[in-house]
Amino acid sequence: MNYDDVETGREKILIIDDIEVNRAILEEIIKSMGFCPILAEGGEQALEIIKECRPQLILTDISMPGMDGYELCRILKSREDTKEIPVVFISAFNDPEDIVEGFFLGGEDYITKPFIPEVVQARVGVHLRLHETKKELKEMNRRLQISVKEQMKQMEQEKRNILYAMANIAAQNCDYEKEHVERLGRNCRILAQGMQLSPLFEGQISDDYIDAIELAASVCDIGNIGISKELLQKKTELTEEELAIIRDHTNIGAKLLEDIYVNNDYNEFINISIDIARYHHEHWDGSGYPKGLKGGEIPLAAQIVSIVERYCILTGKEGYGREEALAVMDKEAGIKFNPDILAICSKISRQLR
Repeated sequence: MNYDDVETGREKILIIDDIEVNRAILEEIIKSMGFCPILAEGGEQALEIIKECRPQLILTDISMPGMDGYELCRILKSREDTKEIPVVFISAFNDPEDIVEGFFLGGEDYITKPFIPEVVQARVGVHLRLHETKKELKEMNRRLQISVKEQMKQMEQEKRNILYAMANIAAQNCDYEKEHVERLGRNCRILAQGMQLSPLFEGQISDDYIDAIELAASVCDIGNIGISKELLQKKTELTEEELAIIRDHTNIGAKLLEDIYVNNDYNEFINISIDIARYHHEHWDGSGYPKGLKGGEIPLAAQIVSIVERYCILTGKEGYGREEALAVMDKEAGIKFNPDILAICSKISRQLR
């Protein structure tokens, strides 16, 4: 048979039996139901047919020369492309152990010989309807998952938009230039890319990490939204009390991020953002705040942002040139900054904005 010629638009039922008369009886029953019967004499032939013509239901004898019905069922249910096809066993044996064995292998039903047309019709009809219903449910579930993912993605983006808006307000309150937040994120990306090429950091920095730190760096000072503009822009020397208030922006920012993303599953952007907000003012020698962390205790993302933020402020708000800024920062290596990261920053500094 040329399976390209099998009539489309009708359910195809694959009938497998080594006895010709059995195939003929089932063929007539299936035709009477308006479906399209396809015949095979054994399991091996059935597998070849399925490669070319996928049936909606399989009726297979159990006892056949070569590959029996049980083995055929086991093979079909083990394959991703055929495991959903319903298999109904047909046999003259009605021993409960035979029936249980068929169900254990994934068969959906069991029809005994001699065939009663009404019984065959009823069983075939039921399993075709069940098969179609499963397909519809699977498709509905697929569409639902896509819809939920899209909604979650939209909600995530809306949260980020709010964060970036707040981060820009916080930057303006600190009297930074308009492009400070965007520039900070972009330069953190460039530095992280340079670190990825270094044997010292290549195992810690993935492409996803680079994407995440570019976004997360932008919210490093978001906690300044909770500090008065007047205090942030004060020109005279700060009192100890005022200094403590300003330094608390690290905790305010981290708490804000934790509250916004409460109950979220693990997300690299979220975790990096919180680490950066809380620890980007820690110093390599332990003299920073809020925890006084030192060396490798400081999260890597916070170390990166610490260096890049210093560079952006010096070359932006402070008006230093690139080389002048790096000269200032070199004196702070091992004190404020990780010397290894600062060395990489110096090497790729011409790429920084």
